[in-house]
Amino acid sequence: MADSDTPHTPPLSLPDAIHEAVEPGTALLRLETTHSREGVLDGAWWPRTRDIETELPPLISALAEHLGPITRVGVDASAWNGLPTRLIIDGRVVHLDSDPVGDDTVLITRGDQDHFALLVVPPDTTPEAARVAMARAVNVGNITQAAEILVATIPEPRPQRGSRGDPAGGHP
Repeated sequence: MADSDTPHTPPLSLPDAIHEAVEPGTALLRLETTHSREGVLDGAWWPRTRDIETELPPLISALAEHLGPITRVGVDASAWNGLPTRLIIDGRVVHLDSDPVGDDTVLITRGDQDHFALLVVPPDTTPEAARVAMARAVNVGNITQAAEILVATIPEPRPQRGSRGDPAGGHP
């Protein structure tokens, strides 16, 4: 059968599971190895907490199954509760770098040249907003930066009724 005889079906860019309930601790990945990752997210991660020592090992273990050994992780130290310089994960040393990448991104390094950027969905995000943000991050052809995705998909918390600055009953 010639290639032209084969019906063309576009590849699915997301697994069907993305349309089901997404829970904290979920990672969605679309991984391609390349030297340059500018402007492109390779996946999304929704940690349960801001405790890097608790949250990072399961992510690194899952990534290592697909990519091989992970050598470095870059995160914004201000976004996490304490940042050690390294962790032992699955018997391997993973170095943690405090990078000014923003609290919305984690950078994963495999070897010396393969870099992967993941959107970090804040732990207190609603499941629906997390699902939408994560789906956008892993959409093939996405060129939207992590911060822009979060601003567009995660609503700002509303002031509580009667709080300062609330015109509906707040006190000056």
